Amino acid sequence: MKKKMLLLVSLMLVLTGVLAACGKSGSGSGETFRMNLTSEPPSLDVSQAQDQVSFTVLSGLFEGLTRMDADGNIVPGVAEKWDVSADGKKYTFHLRDNAKWSNGDPVTAQDFEYSWKRTLDPKLNPPAPYAYQLYYIKNGQNYNIATDNPNHITDPSQLGVKALDDKTLEVDLENPTPYFLNIAAFFTAYPVKKDANFAEANGYIGNGPFKMKSWKHGDSIELVPNENYWDKDNIKLTSVKFSMVKDPNTELNMYKTGQLDWAGAPTGSIPAEQLDKYRQENSKELSIKGIASTYYYNFNNTKKPFDNVKVREALSMAINRQDIVDKVTKAGQVPAYGFVSTGIHGVSGEYRSEVKDDYFKEDVAKAKELLAEGLKEEGMTSMPAFSLSFNEGLHKTVAEAIANMWKENLGIDVKLELQEWKVFLKNRQSLNYDVARAGWGADYNDPMTFIDMFTSKGGNNDIGFKNPEYDALVKEAYSTNDQQKRVDAMAKAEKILIGDNMAIMPIYYYSSAQLIKPYVKNYVVDYSGNIDYSHITIEK
Repeated sequence: MKKKMLLLVSLMLVLTGVLAACGKSGSGSGETFRMNLTSEPPSLDVSQAQDQVSFTVLSGLFEGLTRMDADGNIVPGVAEKWDVSADGKKYTFHLRDNAKWSNGDPVTAQDFEYSWKRTLDPKLNPPAPYAYQLYYIKNGQNYNIATDNPNHITDPSQLGVKALDDKTLEVDLENPTPYFLNIAAFFTAYPVKKDANFAEANGYIGNGPFKMKSWKHGDSIELVPNENYWDKDNIKLTSVKFSMVKDPNTELNMYKTGQLDWAGAPTGSIPAEQLDKYRQENSKELSIKGIASTYYYNFNNTKKPFDNVKVREALSMAINRQDIVDKVTKAGQVPAYGFVSTGIHGVSGEYRSEVKDDYFKEDVAKAKELLAEGLKEEGMTSMPAFSLSFNEGLHKTVAEAIANMWKENLGIDVKLELQEWKVFLKNRQSLNYDVARAGWGADYNDPMTFIDMFTSKGGNNDIGFKNPEYDALVKEAYSTNDQQKRVDAMAKAEKILIGDNMAIMPIYYYSSAQLIKPYVKNYVVDYSGNIDYSHITIEK
């Protein structure tokens, strides 16, 4: 099985704090680690979570069958070992005897079975946005999709997940999936305790290294060590405190005045001009690394005139991405002309090196022609008024720059709409927008983590894009274990998404920029920008 696993280590961009030779816990924050979430987590239900803010909190509260270590290797989590069949389609996970929930009850194979079946339940309200991450399981898609699905099954016992006993979970897959152990570490595959509370700190039950002490909605969340966690002896923090401060300048000031130990990505942000200042000073507290994430704008493909490909192409071709990353964001981002980000594994190297993102070129003159043609096809003589929506953080600065480019190059006036994070997500999901800010980070190290989100029935397809050929290519990539054939199919799908349809507007491939106090040790930021704070030590 090791030969089948993706070689994540060479592709991980890992930031790891180095343990001081003889550090001691300092006064003030003590063993508390403090960072900013920016906003209230929209959901801390593992079936409903779909955003970085929620994921960051959940990663401390839960643990999957597997997890990633500091070097990006898949290592045992709740499962102490596993067996894989010769054809790569059956996984048998053996749970460790000392895995417990935060209330002291044992974590069982039935808890995983219940969680996965709950996520796939077509009657779950609201539907799980990440249900498609469990489509790898036999009959996962046929059970989850009930509408317009001739193969729909109603009996959950036909799903390929079954607890053989309290400590043995058997999983049957539709096809060999070389990155399934990565999926097993993902948030959607976490276990759930029946009748658990996900809305308040009181009664919230998880199985991770921390448990929830308090949740002051709209203000803060505090985690403390879970005394029932199987690896509790290696958790050194006494608490993790998350603030919910929307303004980047306020966040930076809190960092400067010692109220935060960490500022910036993955859930906060640092004003671009301040990034310049710290970089010019060659500050040892500033860290900037490229990560496997893409920043882009959603077009509502179901709404006129954005249902016209020429209009979408015109808007995308009329901006200057290099100016955006050089003059606006200023954190080492790379202009994007595709959707799959840098840092993602391809056949023998990086996907973005093997499949060039040359699906289009910026061209203002051509953009003007396309806009006129597209509007004429829609029966319009001019671009109607429309809104560009975004959430808190630095997204307003990017939006202002792009709106100015559209005004200067295409003569278009755009209304900018700042929305609270939870409202913003809901509007995107319900297609209640014209153009909206979006970002996508890798859930596992394979191009499929980007490509399959825009299938016709994908739970995170919030642009209304439907293309049968695209769906067929994703299905083709799912069905083979031949990496060359998989990458070829996914590259064709990406061309359909961007080159043929411009269903979204790629802007740049993310970097991860953060300020970290020098006494914060043993943190990890992985290849996709997620932070693992579980083994942090505070050493002043």
